[in-house]
Amino acid sequence: MMPRKLFIYNELEFRARLYGDWLVRSGENGGIKAIRKVDDETAEAIWKRLATPEYTLDVDATVIEAEKKEAEWTYKKVKGYQPLLAFLAENGVMLTHEFRKGNVPAQGGGLKFLKRCLQLCPKIRRLRSDSAFYQAEIINWCVKNGIEFTITADQDVGVKGVIKTVRDWKPLVDEDGKKTDREVGTAIHMMAKTKEAFRLVIQRWRDPQLSLFETAGFCYQVIATDRDDLSPEEVVWFHNRRGQAENYIKEVKIGFGMEQMTSGDFRANALWFGLGVLAYNLTQAQKLLFMDPEWKSKTIATLRWQLIDVAGRLVCHGRRLILRIAASAEKLGWFLMIRQKCRTFS
Repeated sequence: MMPRKLFIYNELEFRARLYGDWLVRSGENGGIKAIRKVDDETAEAIWKRLATPEYTLDVDATVIEAEKKEAEWTYKKVKGYQPLLAFLAENGVMLTHEFRKGNVPAQGGGLKFLKRCLQLCPKIRRLRSDSAFYQAEIINWCVKNGIEFTITADQDVGVKGVIKTVRDWKPLVDEDGKKTDREVGTAIHMMAKTKEAFRLVIQRWRDPQLSLFETAGFCYQVIATDRDDLSPEEVVWFHNRRGQAENYIKEVKIGFGMEQMTSGDFRANALWFGLGVLAYNLTQAQKLLFMDPEWKSKTIATLRWQLIDVAGRLVCHGRRLILRIAASAEKLGWFLMIRQKCRTFS
């Protein structure tokens, strides 16, 4: 007779293989397109129910390390995948995504991706991105469609030449008015293929190490922007807030188990990642639409600990289904509040 533990392990392994086979079959038969459509419609249903008049789009790529047969080398010198993600900064909802191979350049297909984002959410008014989107065609598209942008600029020969002309350096303060170790200056720049000039907001700080190639003794960070309504300091503050997108990415990858892929098949992994995005957005919907504001910033790990991780049993009594849970009065109040909001939601 087979030992119980061995039987359980064999059953779990059997189920895992069945699930892996389903991912492969579904990925080969239109599953990727289908799950992305579900993800996009879910995101749309969330942001349309929120009273936000306009949105800021944070776009970023991330690397998922994977020692898989079909995985390609990424720019971080590890094999894996490099999905491109778009978040609505005001609520953390992932508007859309594109699961890509690791060797696809971060800037590849950027304009097509942005057009898709604007089509999915016409309320987008601002774009923040790293240097992957520092492209003339993207800047031209933003100007044409009235999208305000702050994009980290590549420090190419042209930009470095502009930096040398800056004379209006002044101390940079943070949002609390405290002086930092940096200075900020501005300049006007125009790329070879841009139709209009734009502003460069430049930060500089003392290089902590001597360099054979940069004799000026400064390190620089450059932001390309058309935000003429903001001061140089405000442009820096606004652009730096895109760091919140890194927390959203961390939540998707670590909180929902997307830092590891389940298969050696690219399409199966793309489908798996799409399911992770769906779980992430549904959790965002729960926090934004059905829970009190103080829950908005809580991670899925905290939700599991404070809300989901509770013993319960579903029983049938008097032709009624009754959920019995072992929880404190406070936690029971949370459940009743969520249930009431779900009942009145439309």
